[in-house]
Amino acid sequence: EVKVRRKQRRKAQLARWRHKFIQNLQSAGLLMEKVNVKKTIHYLKLHAPWDVLVYYAEEFCLRAPLQVREPCFHFNTSAQVLQKLWVPNIMKDSVPNRPVDYYTCVFRKSKMEKFLGSDDRENYFTNTQRHRIVYEILARTVYGRRKRAEVGVARLMNEGAFTGAFPLHEGPFELPGCDMQPDQLNKRQVLYHYWSNWLKWYKYQPLDHIREYFGEKIALYFAWLGFYTAWLLPAALVGTCVFVSGILTMGSNTPVGYLFDHPGTVFFSVFMSLWAVTFLEYWKRKNATLAHHWDCMDFHEDEEPPRPEFVAMAPAMEENPVTGVKEPYFPEKARISRILTGSMVIVIMVRPTGVVRGLMELQIFKDQREGVFMAGNIANISSSLVNLALILLMGQVYTALAEQLTKWEMHRTQTQYEDAFTFKVFIFQFVNFYSSPFYVAFFKGRFVGYPGHYGTLFGMRNEDCGPGGCLIELAEQLCIIMVGKQLINNVQEFVIPKIKAWRQKRALSSVKKAQKAEEPKCWEQDYELIPCEGLFDEYLEIVLQFGFITIFVAAFPLAPLFALLNNWVEVRLDAYKFVCEYRRPVAERAQHIGVWFIILEALSHVSVIVNAFLIAFTSDFLPRLLYQYKFNNDLHGYVNFTLAYSPPSYNYSSHTVCRYKAFRDENGKYTLVYWELLAVRLGFIIAFEHVVFFVLRVIDWMVPDIPESLELKIKRERYLAKQALADNQEALLVSKTDHQPQLSDTILTF
Repeated sequence: EVKVRRKQRRKAQLARWRHKFIQNLQSAGLLMEKVNVKKTIHYLKLHAPWDVLVYYAEEFCLRAPLQVREPCFHFNTSAQVLQKLWVPNIMKDSVPNRPVDYYTCVFRKSKMEKFLGSDDRENYFTNTQRHRIVYEILARTVYGRRKRAEVGVARLMNEGAFTGAFPLHEGPFELPGCDMQPDQLNKRQVLYHYWSNWLKWYKYQPLDHIREYFGEKIALYFAWLGFYTAWLLPAALVGTCVFVSGILTMGSNTPVGYLFDHPGTVFFSVFMSLWAVTFLEYWKRKNATLAHHWDCMDFHEDEEPPRPEFVAMAPAMEENPVTGVKEPYFPEKARISRILTGSMVIVIMVRPTGVVRGLMELQIFKDQREGVFMAGNIANISSSLVNLALILLMGQVYTALAEQLTKWEMHRTQTQYEDAFTFKVFIFQFVNFYSSPFYVAFFKGRFVGYPGHYGTLFGMRNEDCGPGGCLIELAEQLCIIMVGKQLINNVQEFVIPKIKAWRQKRALSSVKKAQKAEEPKCWEQDYELIPCEGLFDEYLEIVLQFGFITIFVAAFPLAPLFALLNNWVEVRLDAYKFVCEYRRPVAERAQHIGVWFIILEALSHVSVIVNAFLIAFTSDFLPRLLYQYKFNNDLHGYVNFTLAYSPPSYNYSSHTVCRYKAFRDENGKYTLVYWELLAVRLGFIIAFEHVVFFVLRVIDWMVPDIPESLELKIKRERYLAKQALADNQEALLVSKTDHQPQLSDTILTF
């Protein structure tokens, strides 16, 4: 009975919040109508009239058109090259209803007559601008006591007062059965046919159409993914050539493991280091061009409101120094203390992963020696498969833990929360995915000891690399982990949204039965779609892939090829999800890809150091080079050169002479060759690192972040804006006339 009364009080409170929230929305100027009220689901359609749009357009500093720009079709470097070579461009596609490009400046109501199309009130503001304005009003509207920060639809949805708030899709995505001209398709159908269609896998993405429909933040993700995929093509070609050259010359070379361990891999390591930095430099240019083209170059996020979770858990109220309004407050010292504690948790969680993997490797090595496996390669493959399963399992645990730690740290704004969460998950996943390859590359076989004095850990003998060397095992492991992860992720991205959609439709089946033969409305169809889950998982997947193709590329030159094949599928899978399976997300503005670019830069620099150590200590490239310089250029006798004799005490006890791979004398002491080789290895690392980083700095200096042609466009736009807003009069034009509302439909459900 107590639970029933508590439930009733809670239900009444939510109803009061909803009522006050709707009243305040009407006071803010929004128009609304209840549509299709059912027993369990109530739909509320919101519209923003012209006066409201004009007011908030000026407050949010939206940009308005001044003059039509010349059509710009040269965003793709490949298109420019093919055009200059007079080669037909099969990647180009004539997508209908291309958005018009304008010179723009910040909107001013007092300068309305200066802007193009200001007399066409029905079409002056784009759909994404209208959605953004309506959602901003929803985020600012009070529903309770402002002192308790009872503000915004996001917190109301967290409390359970509403079950959804989303813009409507612009019609169905299915193409009409009858013959219809391409320019008569709605925007969603255009994206479905010219973007998410699998037959368009080799075509350029219609980025302007994506931005027009989903906003700049989502469009920038797909622009970056497409740009990265295009840059993978030369890396994949060079990597495949290096791999093929290893196959062709393998039979004529004495050393074992030559397939992945030959001079071509050294060249490819240098090539990929330069490729990674050059890719990032040219992405900055591409990013700047798109940011200007989409009017986001001078965009800076306004003072963000507190997160709903922060509001609910903050222990005190303090005055915001920017807005002057009292809002929930959490002491900075306490937050820093929690961040440091969370960092210790990260370290503690990271260490067991390496220990567990090491014990698994030791057990598999022990089983291999005892004859459980038929061959060493089968043991290595089995170890890699077990590692992959453990990686995927621990990945889910890490993500859940990172989410709880980030919530506990009490970050005030959503941006701060997302950056902290991104950093934690990436650190977790970096260790999760790369710890096993790091172990094979730099630790496995380093602490074996020698006959009669073998190293042990927990009573088990330390494992050694196979006859082909650790680089071969590393290549096998990278192939299984990288390719297996990509296959599993693609299957998940294809299957999981369909399962979620099925569950959503099943939950609404009772409502559908009550409708009987009624045709479902567009808002009902959109409500059956799954909520958009953002771009975090998409970025994380590709950034981890970037690490695989740069950090360990010396061991696995085919990594860029597999990444290229995966990304061709990834683009269409993600496009289909956004167009067909997700509710339409609120369009968000963005100037760049955010903290992910910093992570990419860090990975590109780490890759230089790791590849230097990989070539120096894991590869046989330098021992072969030293042998060719000192003894025999044809490598005759090289294998014997790398083998040492077991100590006499071991020979006496085992009644046999043993040879093992090391540079030791008969007493187990390191020989002069070992120290010479160590000096060569350290010298190579220093030379490799200095030369590559010097070339990277030269590339950074030679490639400006903003193209010269773009700087001219920016100056032209500033000149036009100055001319349009030359008059300093700021008289406000207040219209008392009632106007028909522009269609800026946003749906609230409860």
